[in-house]
Parts: sequence; structure tokens; C-alpha cells
Amino acid sequence: MRVRVLFFGQLREITGLQQDDAELSEGARLEDLFARYGQQYPKLLEFRASVAASINQEYAPWRAPLAQNDEVAFLPPVSGGQQTITGSDLFELTRTAIRGEEIVKAMRAPEDGAAVIFDGFVRNNFRSRETLYLEYEAYEPMALAKITEIGAQIREKFAVSHIAIVHRLGRLNVGETSVFIVVSAPHRAAAFDACRYAIDTLKRTVPIWKKEYFADGSVWAEGQIPAATDNSSDSQSPPK
Repeated sequence: MRVRVLFFGQLREITGLQQDDAELSEGARLEDLFARYGQQYPKLLEFRASVAASINQEYAPWRAPLAQNDEVAFLPPVSGGQQTITGSDLFELTRTAIRGEEIVKAMRAPEDGAAVIFDGFVRNNFRSRETLYLEYEAYEPMALAKITEIGAQIREKFAVSHIAIVHRLGRLNVGETSVFIVVSAPHRAAAFDACRYAIDTLKRTVPIWKKEYFADGSVWAEGQIPAATDNSSDSQSPPK
């Protein structure tokens, strides 16, 4: 059987591959596919304990079986131009500057009593090193789907009126907004809680990665392994 394989972030840099087609025997699993690439690119194996994997844009455990024409992605720990509008909500990936004021105005309604805003922007330093700029990249179809899922979860958990989650991709200079979240609600408590839930869940589950550039080099930001990916059998620590 044949599957399509995608690599992102530092995994793409290690293999030199953005995508590849792999021929596998019936019954092959995710872990078998990763091991095959690990034989070809030994440095990839150093990341085994910190890599997440997905099948057809859904996080999957390493022992998950593969099928003909599956799309497999190997993803570093999670740290444009696509948009989903669901009712009165906005979920977007963009490569242009985020227009925060316009988004806030669109999310406010006469029946609301509060709007809570999270504006995440690029700072000028990282661990005492001066930051020149950042670059964000994403597994875009899956990232947009996961952001939309966060919106649906918020509607189930909190009494809110409007939700906007917008993330910038590409190169960002110091001071530019990378992620902008607005939640409006009749009461402030729900708006605060939902906004906090949105950014915390985004950072844990959405496949977006950040590379930080300095005068003397660059580094991929450390992230988290999504809980849906089972690396429990690995004793190896994520590389720094």
C-alpha cells in the first residue's frame, strides 16, 4: 500500500523532505513508518520521544495501523490564508497583519456585557538573547480544523456569544501580533474563562511551530506533545 508522508519544522530540516510517498506492506503501523525513515535519517530517531503523528489530520498513537492512501504527518511538539466562519465565530490562519480592532468590533453584540481579548505578540528576547524576528509554520488544514474544534468546545463549556481565534503564519517582526483571541459574553466570568481555555488549548493541540532568529543563529521553540499521541513506551527525553 502507498501512503503520503509530511514532515514539518525541524523534522523537515533533518530529512530535507516536505512530503514523500512511501510503499508499505499490509498491516504496517505508524511506528514502522517512522522507523523506516529513521534508518535513512538517523538523527530523526533522536526525536522519537517528542514527535507527534497524525493520520488524515487527526492525532494518532504510534501503534495505529495504516491504510492505502492515508496522509501521515510527523509533527514536532506544538508551540496561511485559511479561514472558517461558523455562525458568528471566526477561525483563521493568515499571512497578513492581524487587524485586532476590526475583529473586536465584529465580535461585540448589543446583548453582550463583556469581551475578553488575548493579544499575543513577538517580544524582543529569548533566554537573554536578542530576537530579530520569528517564523511560524503550520500543518495548515489540520491546524484550522483544530482551532475550529476549540471553538466548538468553548461553546459546549461556556455561556459565550462570539468567538474569534486568528493565528499569523510566516515571518513576524518584534511587536507584531502572532495570535489574537476575542471572546464576548453576557457576563465577564464566562468570557475570561473561555479566553484562557482557548489559548491554553491552542498551545497544547494545534500543529503550529515557531522558529526564533537571533544575530548568532536560530532555534525552534520547545513545545508539548499532544496527549492523543502515545509515547509512553519511550524512555528517551525530548532533545533540547
